[in-house]
Amino acid sequence: MDPHKQQRFVSRLTRHCMALVLAGGQGSRLYELTAWRAKPAVPFGGKFRIIDFPLSNCVNSGIRQIGVLTQYKAHSLIQHLVLGWSYFKRELGEYMEVLPASQRVGGEWYQGTADAIYQNLDIIRTHMPEYVMVLSGDHIYKMDYGPMLAFHVESGADMTVSCLEVPLAEAARSYGVMQIDDGQRIVGFEEKPAEPRPIPGQPGLCMASMGNYVFKTEFLYEQLIADARKEGSSRDFGKDIIPSIISQHKVYAYPFRDTETGRRAYWRDVGTLDAFWKANMELMAVTPELNLYDQEWPILTHQAQLPPAKFVFNDEDRRGMATDSMVSGGCIISGARLNRTLLFSNVVVNARALVEDTVVLPDVDVGEGARIRRAIIDRGCRIPAGMVVGENPDEDRARGFRVSEGGIVLVTPEMLGQSVHLHS
Repeated sequence: MDPHKQQRFVSRLTRHCMALVLAGGQGSRLYELTAWRAKPAVPFGGKFRIIDFPLSNCVNSGIRQIGVLTQYKAHSLIQHLVLGWSYFKRELGEYMEVLPASQRVGGEWYQGTADAIYQNLDIIRTHMPEYVMVLSGDHIYKMDYGPMLAFHVESGADMTVSCLEVPLAEAARSYGVMQIDDGQRIVGFEEKPAEPRPIPGQPGLCMASMGNYVFKTEFLYEQLIADARKEGSSRDFGKDIIPSIISQHKVYAYPFRDTETGRRAYWRDVGTLDAFWKANMELMAVTPELNLYDQEWPILTHQAQLPPAKFVFNDEDRRGMATDSMVSGGCIISGARLNRTLLFSNVVVNARALVEDTVVLPDVDVGEGARIRRAIIDRGCRIPAGMVVGENPDEDRARGFRVSEGGIVLVTPEMLGQSVHLHS
């Protein structure tokens, strides 16, 4: 197809597609980091929240009809959506609607991913989209949804599942795993199997679902209504819908690959403390896989109006400096040293403190002479002067801090005996 015609074809499709972002996840493997916020509301990358990535993908892809489905401890998430994502023009057919669990059908909260969409069918029908895209709200990646939508239409699929190659050990008990034929049609699907089936010819890898789906709208209605009437269903796309339709309907896989290299594209599930820490630390590489400085594909968010970061004092024993680090607005590095550290906004690091290999969320104060290594410091913490974190795991556990399998220390205000849930 002529490139100009292809572009117009994709833009027509995206204009008639409604994206539904599933953002109700608890994120239990992040432990206290999600004690007062849903996983999609967890801060990431110095100034963003996880939800900003799928929403930015929608806007950059030309999809401007968006519903965000919330459930677990959603206040900070909804507040973020209202402040940062309320600029759409209704008169142009654009919108971002928050769809909280509100027992619209029966008396139940959202019972699963499929039930969350089912309970909002009346709202979806009022918008009359030609296609519906269901997106996971808790992964970090940049993806143009237009080509996936075009693939869905050109292949004549009833449902399309985005997927990527994942090591078997990583996928086990974590992701939906599919088998596909030479035409990319899905011929087998297991939700979070203990022993995933490898890709033929690639014994160490399997094809895993990203939790992103495209449907013909009427087909989606039919399957959700049928599933709602089925006894024993867990009301989930991966556990119930996909396995029940692959033999009788056209369900295709869309591999998510880098457009330049053809290899697996950047995608991170930051659902554990170690994965969250590592994904943030990767951003400080000289040339990180995830380019937050890409002006052609900006990651959008709500951000407060803050002064620039400030580094003060230049004495031998009290020098404000940072190496291989990222420092956000409103931060003050007052005679302290940062190394391989990411600071969110409004962080103060006081004299002679040393912070290394650490992710520090907003509104933290690090006391004079403190030493912090390989840690995640939650929002609002006040680290006492002279405190040492991350050098002795036994001492950290004795203080009530959480030490991950990979040795990353999580510190929250509650662990420090400070005021609870002032921030989320």
